[in-house]
Amino acid sequence: MKSRLLNGIITYTPTSRAELMKYAIDNKKILVAVNAEKILYATDESRFFINRNLGYPDGIGAVWAIQKKGIKGVIKIPGCELWLDVVKYYHQSKSFYLVGGKQAVIEATVTQLKFEFKGINICNFRNGYIKTETEELALIEDIRRYNPDVVFVAMGSPKQENLMERIQESHQAVYQGLGGSFDIYTGAVKRAPKWWVDNHLEWAYRLLSQPSRIKRQIHLVRFFINLFLNRY
Repeated sequence: MKSRLLNGIITYTPTSRAELMKYAIDNKKILVAVNAEKILYATDESRFFINRNLGYPDGIGAVWAIQKKGIKGVIKIPGCELWLDVVKYYHQSKSFYLVGGKQAVIEATVTQLKFEFKGINICNFRNGYIKTETEELALIEDIRRYNPDVVFVAMGSPKQENLMERIQESHQAVYQGLGGSFDIYTGAVKRAPKWWVDNHLEWAYRLLSQPSRIKRQIHLVRFFINLFLNRY
């Protein structure tokens, strides 16, 4: 796969989800979503983390930035959809371990996955409330014992990224950070309707639904100004 530097972040440019998934599976990578916010507020620490793993264009801002770098045909791959694609394509041949969310949400996620994807091998799972080093070490040991091929961690950034790297030191596998994807999958949180998603306006729907997000989403204005001025 080709890649481009976006404010120092190496972002891969897959032409299909299948290409990205195969690369991650073959190389046992940590999949990291790259969006406008991560590009705009990149730090040495965040760049180092993404660059030693597999950054992919999760948001339309990343896609447009890549296109400004001269690559055509790159697609947006929302992380909340990608993990389900991984399950869909590999549930009959790979094993899975899930971490994240409230206890009721993770249990509902596992139940729904087993219903939707017959024969899926979910080795084990646990909620995302890991409060002590002892609990984290117990989780790592459990993952080593079950030896899953794919580990999904839904805890929000940067907590999930830090945890995935610590786990991978003990167990090589494919990892993906999912943020609130379990909540969306089970219906605990409503995602934007399809029209908003298809027209790259999911951010606007979130803002209309939660006006308090304005302080966080004001960064989009800065991002697009920088993009227009070719600062990435």
